[in-house]
Amino acid sequence: MAKDDDFTTISRRRLLKTGAGLAAAAAGETLFAAKAMAAAGPPEVKGAKLGFIALTDAAPLIVAKELGLFAKYGMPDVTLAKQASWGATRDNLVLGGGGGGIDGAHLLTPMAYFLTLGVQAKATPMSILARLNVNGQAISVDKAYMAAKADLNAAKMKGVIAQKKAGGKKITMAMTFPGGTHDLWIRYWLAAGGIDPDKDIDLITVPPPQMVANMKADTMDAFCVGEPWNAQLVDQKLGYTAVSTGQMWMNHPEKSFSMRSDWVAAHPNAAIAITAAIIEAQKWADNPANISRLAMMISGRDYLKVPVGDIASRLQGNFDFGDGRTQGNAPYKMKFFANNASFPFKSHDMWFLTEEQRWGKLPMNLNKGAAIAKVNRADIWRAAAAKVGGVPVPPSDSRGVEKFFDGKTFDPGHPEAYLKSLAIKRV
Repeated sequence: MAKDDDFTTISRRRLLKTGAGLAAAAAGETLFAAKAMAAAGPPEVKGAKLGFIALTDAAPLIVAKELGLFAKYGMPDVTLAKQASWGATRDNLVLGGGGGGIDGAHLLTPMAYFLTLGVQAKATPMSILARLNVNGQAISVDKAYMAAKADLNAAKMKGVIAQKKAGGKKITMAMTFPGGTHDLWIRYWLAAGGIDPDKDIDLITVPPPQMVANMKADTMDAFCVGEPWNAQLVDQKLGYTAVSTGQMWMNHPEKSFSMRSDWVAAHPNAAIAITAAIIEAQKWADNPANISRLAMMISGRDYLKVPVGDIASRLQGNFDFGDGRTQGNAPYKMKFFANNASFPFKSHDMWFLTEEQRWGKLPMNLNKGAAIAKVNRADIWRAAAAKVGGVPVPPSDSRGVEKFFDGKTFDPGHPEAYLKSLAIKRV
C-alpha cells in the first residue's frame, strides 16, 4: 500500500512540450479520424494482448473472448492478461505488447490521460476507444462504524473522524489508484459532506482484489472500489455499503477500453474490429436474460475468482447494503450498453480532467480540449458501431450538463464555473 501523496507533477518544460504535442495532435486528428472511418479492409493483424483487473466491469472484454466475438470480427488471437493492480496495468501498457507488456486494457478512464501526458509514467500516448460501463462502484465502511449510518451524506462520518483524531489517529480510507475514478468518487463524496480528503483522513492505495482482505485485517476503515468487492464485504459480514456511486451521479462514466495510440495507428482496422467485438459483448452483457450466465462466466479462476453470488445480485440491480437497507431493480446498477453506456462522451473526459485539476493532480494550464481531442477516439467507436449494426449512436460527443447528488452541475462548455463552485479543492 502507498500513501496518496506521491503523484508526480508535470514540470514546466514537460508541460510546454506536451502542450505543443497535444496541439499538433489535435490539428491532425481530422485526417486520422477520416482514415479510421474509411478503413474497410480486414484487420491488419489477428491478435492483441489486452489487460484487465478482477472487477465486474471488465466483463465486456471477458465476454468478447468467451463468446468468440473477437474471432467473429477477425481477431481470433486476442488474449486477455489479468493484472495485479492498476500500477501494473500502467507499467505493462508502457512496455507494450512487443516489449512483454500489453497493447490495451480495461482501464480507469483518467489513466489514459496520465499515460499520454507522462504523469506518473513514461509518456505513452493512449487512445480511448469505448467506455466499458456506467455506475457500479461503491464506497464501503467497516462494520465497526455501523452506528455512523454512513450513506449519501458523508458528514455522518464526521463524528467518527473526530473521535479518531482525538485519539491521535486518522480514519484510513482506501481507493485503487491516485487520481483514478475510485479516488475521485471517494473524494467527491467526502468533500460534499464537508470532509477534506487530504487533511481529515489518510487516503491510501490498495489494488481492487485486496480490498476485502485489508478490511478484514483491520488496516483500513473504508474503501471505494468497483464491484464485486463491495458486495463481497457485505456477504462476508465485514462491513456495509454507504453508497453506490450511481446514487451520487446517475449513469456516471467509469472504465474505458483503451489501447496504445501507436498500436491503433499501425492497425486501424484491427482497432475497429476489437472495439466492435467489445460493443457487441456489452450489448449481450446488458441483456437481463444473460446475467446469470455472465456472472458464472466472469467468476472463474481465470477472471474474478469469487463466488457467483458476489457478482450476480448487484448486476441484477438487487442491493443489500449490509446495514438494513435494501433495494431491488436499482436504477443505479452497473450498465454496459443501456443509456449509451458504451459511447466515450468527450464531455465526460472533460469532467475527469477538471476533477484532476481540482485535486492538484493535473496543472491548471493544461489544454484539456487538446488532450481530449488526442486521446478520445469516438470516431473509432462510431466506425465499430456501424460494423456491429443496430447500435444507437449519440448525435453529439457531449452528453450535456451533468447533475450530481449534492446539487452541483457540470457544464462541459464551462468547466471553470464548476470548479469555482466547489468549496473543498486544492486550487
